[in-house]
Amino acid sequence: MDYTKLDDSALVILVARRDEAALSTLYDRYSRLVYSLALRVVGERTLAEEIVMDAFVSVWRAAGSFVEERGRFVAWLTSVARHRAIDELRRLNVRPEGSSVELDEAIKTSGPDPLEDVVDVRQRRAVVRGVLAQLPDAQREALELAYFGGLTQQEIADKTSTPLGTVQTRMRLGMLKMRDELQRIGADLNT
Repeated sequence: MDYTKLDDSALVILVARRDEAALSTLYDRYSRLVYSLALRVVGERTLAEEIVMDAFVSVWRAAGSFVEERGRFVAWLTSVARHRAIDELRRLNVRPEGSSVELDEAIKTSGPDPLEDVVDVRQRRAVVRGVLAQLPDAQREALELAYFGGLTQQEIADKTSTPLGTVQTRMRLGMLKMRDELQRIGADLNT
């Protein structure tokens, strides 16, 4: 079987069945993206490499829990890696300069992906950025600092001199508005 011709969903199903070749294919496909993201967050190569390994071990362990209807595999994988990187920073109690994650940059430096995936990622990114731009400034800022800046809610509160509860509310309202708008856009595209 030529695993390189399988899409991510098929590979994840095989990984859930403990197919090592499927995991290896996913690793070949996304390890550079995950490494770039981890390196931007933690700022150290060795630690970024460990995060890549941890992320793919998580894929191996939790592939059976992946639900395609909730989102694409690459989004799940990068979320796992990002959270692992932030956890590592917290463990070390360090935040190096330039630790914010630029999604555009991470994807640009991730190496070659199948053209279809690249186009799909760019289209989805453009839609998400468009929806994000429609949010009120305070909600957008909180979400950008959290998801692109890698900051915790407490760090956002400190940075913006805003009460923690206000930051939490802004993020929740922003996420709800984004979810509703993305669902509406998805429904419009499917009709």
